[in-house]
Amino acid sequence: MKVVLINGSPNGHGCTYTALKEVEKTLRAEHIETEMIYLGNKSIAGCIACGFCVKNGRCVQEDKVNEVREKVMAADGLIIGSPVYYASAAGQLTAFLDRLFFSAAGRFADKLGASVVSCRRGGATAAFDQLNKYFTISNMPIVSGDYWNQVHGNTPEEVQQDLEGMQTMRTLAKNMAWLLKCIEAGKAAGVPLPQREEKILTNFIR
Repeated sequence: MKVVLINGSPNGHGCTYTALKEVEKTLRAEHIETEMIYLGNKSIAGCIACGFCVKNGRCVQEDKVNEVREKVMAADGLIIGSPVYYASAAGQLTAFLDRLFFSAAGRFADKLGASVVSCRRGGATAAFDQLNKYFTISNMPIVSGDYWNQVHGNTPEEVQQDLEGMQTMRTLAKNMAWLLKCIEAGKAAGVPLPQREEKILTNFIR
């Protein structure tokens, strides 16, 4: 069982990383393999709606999107971490996720998903809701903690002082590990995945 964690902050070892590292440490203690991916601090272009990925199974723009998509498809869970900018996720991460999920064309279905946000003071729940929408449109069960998955602080040291936030990270990780083990046990017992209907698209303007 493996979980991919995406650090969507331009700061490679900042507050978002500190939160994700607590999640990763707990997952590993639960014997779950992990891989943390840092997107970097360079610009990531948004989707250009060219349709290339629909025909070719990969994005026309050759950057981390194609690499990460293959890793997520091979994993059992995905955790996305982001700082909060203007009550939303980082723009670089949003551009990345738009292309990642669109080019995957529904192939993340049945993988567990969770999001983690880091803020100095406010806007965390709006960013948290934004990130979770990538999962809910993709047939991905969302893993929760015992509070919204957020930490507060302006530096990694301050985040570590947010004892409730760090506990929420550990709870999230334990819940994900438990659900992964339950799914694994279900597969061994012959419990089938949900039957998918053929997708129906309804356009309101005809």
